[in-house]
Amino acid sequence: MATIFDKIISGELPCDEVYTDDKCLAFKDITPQAPTHILLIPRKPIKSLQYLKCEDQELMGHLLLKSSEIAKAAGLESWRTVINTGAESGQTVFHLHIHIIGGRKLSWPPG
Repeated sequence: MATIFDKIISGELPCDEVYTDDKCLAFKDITPQAPTHILLIPRKPIKSLQYLKCEDQELMGHLLLKSSEIAKAAGLESWRTVINTGAESGQTVFHLHIHIIGGRKLSWPPG
């Protein structure tokens, strides 16, 4: 079953894109939790971190480097990077994604 992120990647659904390349796509979250809330998703369908394989090591490095570049390009000097894994952690779309959240003071613990 295709997720909403699969439909965004395929172009079936629109998004407010902020970055794209051959490995990933970043767009503004439709329910932002801070002034800046961007989602970065791999084009490769991976359900969550628990489904990563050794072959995904380069992709994950790429995603983390891009998340930093995207945050800086959005004007952030500090931000939170979140990857929820599983329903109990708050993951609602089962396609691996990185939340880039900033633009306000973020408290700890987060949940």
